[in-house]
Amino acid sequence: MNDQEQNALPDPNILKELLWYKMPYGKYKGRRIRELPAYYLEWFSAQGFPDGKLGIMLSTMFIIKTHGLDDLLDQIERMENSQ
Repeated sequence: MNDQEQNALPDPNILKELLWYKMPYGKYKGRRIRELPAYYLEWFSAQGFPDGKLGIMLSTMFIIKTHGLDDLLDQIERMENSQ
């Protein structure tokens, strides 16, 4: 696998971090990113996600919610809790 292919792969740690990562500001300050309502993530998508880690978390959660993949995080959480 070349460097470009390696960089295109999703980081599995992002999904684990979504279990606990909290919104640092705004109306939903202190709430876990995974608990944010879809309309709020859609607003960010239309306005542009912030730079950095927060933007990665919000855009990842947007994709998860808009594609009906919420159960994926539930499965990861169950696996983390069973370890």
